[in-house]
Amino acid sequence: MKYDRILVRYGELSTKGRNRNKFVDKLKRSINRVIRNFPTATIEADRERMYILLGEEKVEDIAKALKNIFGIQSFSPAVKVEKNVELMKQIALSLVQKLYQPGLCFKVSAKRIDKTFELGTDEMNREFGAHLLINIPGLKVNVKQPDINLRIEVRAEAAYLYCENILGAGGYPVGSNGKAMLMLSGGIDSPVAGYLSLKRGVEIEGVHFYSPPFTSERAKQKVIDLTEKLANISGTIALHIVPFTEIQQMIQDQVPSNYTMTTTRRLMLRITDEIRRRQNGLAIITGESLGQVASQTLESMYTINQVTNTPILRPLVMMDKTEIISLAQQIDTYDISIRPFEDCCTIFVPSSPKTKPKLDKVEHFESFVDFEPFIQKAVDNTELMIIRPGESLKQNVIEDLF
Repeated sequence: MKYDRILVRYGELSTKGRNRNKFVDKLKRSINRVIRNFPTATIEADRERMYILLGEEKVEDIAKALKNIFGIQSFSPAVKVEKNVELMKQIALSLVQKLYQPGLCFKVSAKRIDKTFELGTDEMNREFGAHLLINIPGLKVNVKQPDINLRIEVRAEAAYLYCENILGAGGYPVGSNGKAMLMLSGGIDSPVAGYLSLKRGVEIEGVHFYSPPFTSERAKQKVIDLTEKLANISGTIALHIVPFTEIQQMIQDQVPSNYTMTTTRRLMLRITDEIRRRQNGLAIITGESLGQVASQTLESMYTINQVTNTPILRPLVMMDKTEIISLAQQIDTYDISIRPFEDCCTIFVPSSPKTKPKLDKVEHFESFVDFEPFIQKAVDNTELMIIRPGESLKQNVIEDLF
């Protein structure tokens, strides 16, 4: 017996009411991007659920790919069969035999959506259960904690049988909740913030501040590699590389050292906000975690925030560093983030940065320089890179050929 489809259940899409079709379309696009690698697989979708028709593909390969797609609550390899009781019993027996090992117990969970079907729900549970007990020696019933749960759904068009229920990534399909700019430093935190934003359905574009010669090409490559890790989850991501050397040197020259960190963050935020405006984004995402460093106290966040009315999303704000590291390891960004190449956030760090900067003071210090032309210049000279899934892997293969 061979599975012919995978039944996909929507996650939080069930809360979306009249906008549900839009979210289903986004999810279908995300799944299509993944199954392009499986040429004989196709998708059928409606408001309630989605089926991936396997064609000649292996169910294990597609199931592995589905686990990373946001918007999927769970999925099940399944078989579609005519609404014929004897034929359904044969398929049910094959499914359970495939999973059964001595000592395992089972239950049958039938659902009759098509009320014209000849057997009611309880009758199906009894008849199919009896058929399995007769044909699989040693099999026992346990309706409370079964090892195998045979599910039977009788719908208008056909019956669907399956046993496994595989958890998906949850959340919302990427792009279903708008677009935001991710301030991507190259450290541990910001890629994790990007991942959590993707999970909530936010399309992200990365913004990285690059300060040569104080930061190296290897530091820039680190950020590209981090972006690619996120692109493997979401699909293509735009990465904006902002030239920041001139502004950063100006800050060092014009602002007292204990306020340079605050001004640096404020100008980064202003630049990111201008890029957001040009890219039609709706918010800015940062990897800040409350109290983790001097610039991430509530007082610092308040003072830095005053340069924009744009929503600032901080997915990590209440997480411990150990939690963030654990998630970074889970999404495979940690080893890249700890490469020993400095970014513009770690150079020119003052010995005693203000942890409770005063807004009036920082505005006073900044008033001696008209930063606006330099902000516009930095944005105008920003390098745009389009990062696609697996690009570095392809590049490595090409380089190996030569």
